[in-house]
Amino acid sequence: MAWRPKFIWTLHMSATSTHACGLIALAILAILTILCVHVNSEPWIPEAADVQYGSLDCNVTLACSSSLPRSLAEWRLNGSTPVPGQTGLGLDGGLTLVNTTQHMEGIYSCHDEEGNVVHAVKLYLGRAPEPLNVSCRMVNHHVVRCFWKPLVNTYLPSKYIATYRYDNHVKTCHQEPSKPNECTIGNPPMWYHTVTMNITEVNPLGTASTRIQLQFHKLLRPDPPEAVTLEPVAGQPRKLRVSWRYPSSWPQGSAFPLHFQLRYRPVGSNIWSERITTGTTVMITDMVSGHPHLIQVQAGDELSFGSWSEWSPELLALPWIEASPTTKEDPAYELFTEPITIEPTELPVEKTKGVGVLVCLGLLAGVILLMLCTLIILLWVRQKRRDCMMKRELASMMSMQRVKI
Repeated sequence: MAWRPKFIWTLHMSATSTHACGLIALAILAILTILCVHVNSEPWIPEAADVQYGSLDCNVTLACSSSLPRSLAEWRLNGSTPVPGQTGLGLDGGLTLVNTTQHMEGIYSCHDEEGNVVHAVKLYLGRAPEPLNVSCRMVNHHVVRCFWKPLVNTYLPSKYIATYRYDNHVKTCHQEPSKPNECTIGNPPMWYHTVTMNITEVNPLGTASTRIQLQFHKLLRPDPPEAVTLEPVAGQPRKLRVSWRYPSSWPQGSAFPLHFQLRYRPVGSNIWSERITTGTTVMITDMVSGHPHLIQVQAGDELSFGSWSEWSPELLALPWIEASPTTKEDPAYELFTEPITIEPTELPVEKTKGVGVLVCLGLLAGVILLMLCTLIILLWVRQKRRDCMMKRELASMMSMQRVKI
């Protein structure tokens, strides 16, 4: 019986091979299923399709073919059927979408009774342009930059045309392809009182223009000074050297210089001290010894065009302090030290007592007035009762006299 184990081993190998083949077949079937699902999930796109734009929340009609009867026309969206949303077919097989929404965008195809594509159109939905929010900045005499932002999302690609007009001259405001929402005017005409800026937005559903009036001599506003540096002066507890640089946006060596305004105050005080200078360094000589100060600088055109820049960020500075612990501080230090401690005096106590006496007298006067009012009311009621009794007695006496007669 030596053949028997060999026969059993052969049967085992056959069963194992059959099981392996079954697993391979199942794996291939699963892969094909996944591929089919992936392919079917892709939107159907015909090779050639027209492009059409429509307005949201409106009715949009898609044409099919005048030769195709209405009863034989069938519309599909991205290759699927039926078309979602409220629709209607025209006599020529055209499709009308009612009250369109964003999810109705896609590729619409019109098919005949055999399923052949008669016409296909790619539909984009959005809104016509509306006025823009436009603002302009002028940080020096040589450049004006204007920016705009749509107030309504059109959902469609837009193009912007920027121009400016002065003295019957219309010029283009330069635009960079990488910055579609801004433009630059080089060497602006400062000598003209008013310049009209016009920004026109164009998309497939229409155009909209926004105009603003600019006065360049008032629009000018430099950037704040840069690199503000604070330096204590050795041996001078009430001095501080402050220096800064022109803003990088202001051309160096320009024919239009800047002047600067410096302000500073001790920490704990609300009163600023201010100084105006044409230089970039100032020596402060009236600091409060041993006390920190807040310091800021702003820039403005020396010819008084436009307005001052914003203040530079607040910086905290401490004047020079002698290393010896026996240094006598400036008497003004106590005015700004936080927290401020006030020693008790007799004046606040007297004020408090006076207020208490006034309150007590007021309460006493109120009680007395209430008692007088109550007494008057009681006397009045008592008198009324007496008058009533007198009238009744007189009436009874009159009636008795009449009976005797």
